[in-house]
Amino acid sequence: MEKLSLGIFVLPIIALTLIITLYLYFLKKEIDKWKYKQFVVTIAILGFVLNLIWEEAHGVLYEGFQYDFGHIAFCALASVADMFMVLILLFAFGLIYKTVFWIAPVRFNRSLVLMLIGGVGAILAEMWHTSRGDWSYADAMPLIPIVEVGLSPVLQFTILPWVVFVLSKKILKL
Repeated sequence: MEKLSLGIFVLPIIALTLIITLYLYFLKKEIDKWKYKQFVVTIAILGFVLNLIWEEAHGVLYEGFQYDFGHIAFCALASVADMFMVLILLFAFGLIYKTVFWIAPVRFNRSLVLMLIGGVGAILAEMWHTSRGDWSYADAMPLIPIVEVGLSPVLQFTILPWVVFVLSKKILKL
């Protein structure tokens, strides 16, 4: 986490473009636009906050991490990217299930697929970022055998999107 490079921003820019496009696509389709906007904003806020908490909590598992402004800012930036990915999952599943409110009701098979996609996506992202040198793990980071990526970031994206969607559903009483 020593330096920021332009390359680290490529995927978030692509993700943001995709999010805006899909947001507008679903906005046109939804009858209750206020409920739709509340749902997306709630997911975005929870996605950012919960990921920031996780990023800060597992920061010690990364080489050179300190609780200083630079690292906290880096974690906030990573949490924005994580929030983008949560929104992409929301909209991608919305395309599959033909509604952005696909999480209501919570179904086991949808939850399992969401968690599998989140976990595989996290493995691929970690492989990409660590190979580029965007960050490296401390000795304390447990690694997943074969792929040799950190367990904590994989669990983060396996669990948190589901938690964000379920909490959003409960908060808005969907």
